[in-house]
Amino acid sequence: MKNRSLDYSEYIEIAEGVYWVGFADEHMGLHCNPYLIVDGDEAVLIDSGSRDDFSTVMLKIMRTGTSPHKIKRLIYQHYDPDLCANIPHMESVINSEELKIISHKENNLFINYYSAKSPKLCIEEMRMHFDFASGRRLQFIQTPYSHSPGSFITYDTKTKVLFSSDIFGSYDYNWNLYTQIGERCRDCEERNACPAGNKICQIEGILNFHKHNMTSKKALDYALDRIEELDISIIAPQHGSLLHTRVSMELAIECLRSLENIGIDYFLKEEKR
Repeated sequence: MKNRSLDYSEYIEIAEGVYWVGFADEHMGLHCNPYLIVDGDEAVLIDSGSRDDFSTVMLKIMRTGTSPHKIKRLIYQHYDPDLCANIPHMESVINSEELKIISHKENNLFINYYSAKSPKLCIEEMRMHFDFASGRRLQFIQTPYSHSPGSFITYDTKTKVLFSSDIFGSYDYNWNLYTQIGERCRDCEERNACPAGNKICQIEGILNFHKHNMTSKKALDYALDRIEELDISIIAPQHGSLLHTRVSMELAIECLRSLENIGIDYFLKEEKR
């Protein structure tokens, strides 16, 4: 129901001062979700996106009423091009000496190859948080090898939104901004075609993504342990749909916990067939 009135050509406010500014394409199986956080005269952009998506992302940012000059930090939760490729375009339009890039030191090594212009801040040297002038805090939580050595997630302590990067990401050709995973999915065993009318089971899309993109079960379980310590209102992944209900979060975690063959183990199992 939550998806019916949404216009994906516009920005969408998912929590107070938190905006989805991504690009929706019904023909793409991998949707990327940049997020803008606005707090007073400051703004932070999380995982700004690919080069081709830049114009869409920046237009939506400006439509929120946010001047690009207000963006003080660009946060990149790992270094893949679907997050980082538009950094030079962002720097050019923001055009501010105050702009800095925040990531893990393992990521910043590679992010410098997108652009060395903006100073790079390491989350480890920031005591794992960033504070807005108002005192609002973004907490950084390391999730190493889910899927890269420097991967981390970001928790907004004000709205309790968790920006989960690739964790809870999905391959999904039947994409909606808000997941359709619900109570009816709890005991459902039909994973190829959803009985509720979806082209593909959204849980299956999440599982397939993690089998291919996470390095190991141990790494994923470590990340899920850290996530379950938090009081979360919405899980906002960089790929796929928002998990905005308690049941969708619980089912996603439960199903991911049940995965045995992830990353190298998945590859080795497939190789033996």
